[in-house]
Order: sequence, then C-alpha cells, then structure tokens
Amino acid sequence: MHVGLVILPSDRWAEARRQWEWADRSGFHTAWTYDHIRWGGMPDGPWHAAVPVLAAAAAVTERIRLGTLVASPNFRHPVTLARDALALDDLSDGRLDLGLGPGSGGPDATALGQEPWTPAERLERFEEFLQVLQPIVDGEPATRTSLTTAHYTAAEAPSTPGAVQRPLPLTIAAGGPKGLRLAALHGANWVTVGPTGNVRGTPETVFEAIARQLPLLDEACRAAGRDASSIGRILLWTPTEPVITSLGQFEELVGPVAELGFDQFVLHHPAQTGPYEGDVKTFEKIAELSAS
Repeated sequence: MHVGLVILPSDRWAEARRQWEWADRSGFHTAWTYDHIRWGGMPDGPWHAAVPVLAAAAAVTERIRLGTLVASPNFRHPVTLARDALALDDLSDGRLDLGLGPGSGGPDATALGQEPWTPAERLERFEEFLQVLQPIVDGEPATRTSLTTAHYTAAEAPSTPGAVQRPLPLTIAAGGPKGLRLAALHGANWVTVGPTGNVRGTPETVFEAIARQLPLLDEACRAAGRDASSIGRILLWTPTEPVITSLGQFEELVGPVAELGFDQFVLHHPAQTGPYEGDVKTFEKIAELSAS
C-alpha cells in the first residue's frame, strides 16, 4: 500500500519548504495540501493558498506526486481551476493529482459573500463543475471548450498547452451514493475520510463508514459500466488520535485498510503548525516501508 502525506499550507515557506523536501526525500508516494480560504480546523489561521504552495513545492521536489485534497466549487470556478491545474501539471512535470470534492458548510461556504448551499445544492454544482473542468484538462492543446450548465459557463476555454499527463488524474472525494456516482464517472481515484456530516472521526467511525461506502462504490462503477478495480481507493486519515509513534502501531492501523482494498493511506505531516502530531522518525520508517 502506498502512503501519502497531507502538508497543511499553514507555515511560512522558509519552514514549509523543508516539510515538502522531507516528504520527497523520505519516500512518501504523494503529498497533498488542503484547498481552503479558511479551514475549520484552524479558522483563525495561519493559512496560505493551495495553488501557489503547490507550485513552489513542485520546484523543490523531484519524485513525489502533488495534489489538492480537495478543491471545491465553494470558491472555485471550473475554468480557472482547470487552467491552474494545467500549469501545476506542467510545473511538476506530470506529478499532479487534482483532488476535487463538493465542499462543505465550513468557513469557505460563505467566503465570497454567498449564502451557504445545502448538501444537495453542493452536489448539483459539483456535478456541473466536473462536466466543465474535465474536458479542459483532458483536451488536446488546440481544444477550446464551450459549455453552459445551470451554474457555470465555459466560453472557448483553452486547453493549451495540454496536460503532461493524458488524462490528468482526478481524485474525487465522496461519501454518499450521489458523490460515489460522480467518482465512478470522473475519477481516476476515489478518496474518503470515512464518516460524513457531524459524525466525529474516530478509528471506529472511520471503519464503520468505509465498510458502508465500499459496496456503494462498486455499485456505482457497475452502473457507469466501469470495472470497479480500475479506480484507486484512498483513505485520508483525519482522526487526531491515536498519535502515531511506532511502526507497529501504524501497521495495526493500516492492515485492515489494505484488507478492504484501499491502495493509498494518507496521513498528516507530524511536525508542523496545526492539530496533527506524530513522531518524525516513525514517519520516515513508514515511508521507507511503503516504498519498498
């Protein structure tokens, strides 16, 4: 199983640069960052913008895959995000994994002065968001996308110079049947945190939720005419406890996840500004083990 890392965009670049370089050097498969204006886990900051952070990370790393986990329609437009994604894919020499989700009712939901959307409205917008974004990032260099949905318009939006990766891999966040249908239709990968709504993320609630979600994903793939084994399965581990301080503890945690068919397990950087902790030396052993 691959192991990835979330590096929150919370620290000044002088320190954050060392975090991204460490992730690359240690052997982690992916390094993601959250895409928010304000994050509910640290509503008063500090907090930086995801796209320029990933651009800087692309310049100081060599092999690790980079991505958003996740960008959403809460404050993004599919045309401008597609253009950002094409640039990041080029800057990283084809190492971008673009993570996308419908968003939530957190601080981002009103960041542009709008009334917060209901969960149903967020999913409706997200479906249209994907319909507009995907042909832009997957288009040939000369492609121009024109499309109008209920909420978005693309007017001859260019795909130039074209993605390095063909197709550019989308990682779709979903927990319920409607979101999983979109993951099956659009995603190279599916990512889940386990429980949705106001359920507290604990090891118990995470495993209960993914046990319910996996059959729904298989069903969504069948409905889309897709082999369920063709979609990557990523678990983003969000509980702050237990704090991982030994390799044995990690193996006990990740073993059941691998048995359920997940191929990537994503942890948070153990030593940066934010709510997540862990032992750095243990994380280096985890990365080395997963890379072997």
